[in-house]
Formats: sequence, C-alpha cells, structure tokens
Amino acid sequence: MTSLLSNSLFLLLGSVLAAPFTPNLVPRALNPSCAPGGNFDLSLWNLQLPTGTQGHIDQITSSTLKGCSGYSTSNYFFTDSKDGALIMKVPGSPSSAGCVTTSGSKHCRTELREVNPSSWDPRKQVNRLKAKLSVPTPDDSKYGTVIGQIHVDDSVSSKPVCELFYNKNGDIAMGVEQIPDESSLKYTAIGNVPKNQTFTYEIRYEGGKLSVGINGEVFKTLGTGGLESPKSYFKVGNYNQGDSASSVRFLSIDVAHS
Repeated sequence: MTSLLSNSLFLLLGSVLAAPFTPNLVPRALNPSCAPGGNFDLSLWNLQLPTGTQGHIDQITSSTLKGCSGYSTSNYFFTDSKDGALIMKVPGSPSSAGCVTTSGSKHCRTELREVNPSSWDPRKQVNRLKAKLSVPTPDDSKYGTVIGQIHVDDSVSSKPVCELFYNKNGDIAMGVEQIPDESSLKYTAIGNVPKNQTFTYEIRYEGGKLSVGINGEVFKTLGTGGLESPKSYFKVGNYNQGDSASSVRFLSIDVAHS
C-alpha cells in the first residue's frame, strides 16, 4: 500500500532535487483479496470512469475508493485476484463500445485524477509521479493509451501539459501540448518496453522544467513552449485513444510534492 508516512518523508527530503524516488528495499505486499484502495493510497485521487452520460462521466471520490472494502468494479477498476495488481480497463471508444467521455475529450478513460492536493505549482522544488506497471493490452491508436499525464488546472485550461503514451508496439512517447496554440501535441520518443513486461516511469514538473524517465534511466527534459508553469495536477491510469479495448496493470503509484 502506498504509505502516507512515505509521502511525508518525500516532502521532508524534497530539497534534494537530484535525488530520485527511494526504492523499496522490500517489495510492496499487495493483497489480492482487497479492493484497490486496500493496496494503494487512493486518498490522493478521484476516479474517472468510461460510464455515465456523454459529457458527464461517473466519478468516484477518494473517500469511497479508500480501504480494503472500497470501491471496485469488475468491468473497469479492480484488483487482480492472483497478485493484487490494480487493473484499469477501457472497452474502446464511444463509437466502438458505447463508452462516454468528458466534455473536453473524444476518448474514454479509467483514470485517477489527483485531488490531494487538487493542484500545485510547477515552480516548486518537487512534483513527481512514479508508477510501476505493465500494459498487457494497449489500444489500437498510433501512439497508444495514455498511462500518465500532467494536466493544467481546470480553472486555467482544459488541456494537458503532457501525456505519456504506450502503444501496441511497446513504444513509449511523451506528447507535450503546444500551449497557447493548443492545436497539437509534440511527441518525443522515450523508450520501448514489450507488452506485458513490468517497467517504471517517473514524470517530474519542478523548478519550471518538465522531464520524464523510464526504468531509472537518464531523464529527458522536454520543452513546454509558451507554457509559463501554470498550476497543474497529475493523472494516472488508462486513457484510451483508439477504438479497441485496453488494459493497464499497476503495481505501485507514488506521488511527491514540496
């Protein structure tokens, strides 16, 4: 389970800018009998689902998600009964599967949205999202499903800062929104990991700079154009970009701010 104590330690140590996330010396024990909230600290997140009515998706609050008996649904958001991994599924697109989207998107998602804090300052010393995961079923789009992103605060823009994509060939790319143009993403290749293989990624937006790395390798710093470090928040999960179904498995999700 993601530990509140662990998050507090990250805040205390946030002044050490170059320090990566401290690895777990003992693998995190996941309980296959618990809902996702029994294995992950979901007090930090709300859940967005591919259900509801068009433009008004179903959202599950952090208080409903938390704990071993918290919210789960076998269709979209549940615990793997074998190893306790968090599985997040999307059935496809509105045209192929009848799923619904937010008002600002054409794509369906099963995705966690950071709510504690609800937004943060990218100029601060530490703003980091790290996940350990595998992608058994990417969608059929060119760049694939989005497995993590930073979004501009809703009061500022409906656009993301960046989205981390994983496609059917195992290619991982970061798309950065070209704000204020907002007409396209600029894609940068980050690496390749075969389907079903476990890997880690870490996204940072701190000191006004955006960077990303996979499997503890050297981070790539990405330009953000005319974007002037607006308040932002993290999202993590399965944001499908195609017509086919997709599935993502998470073994850990950690966030740090200072």
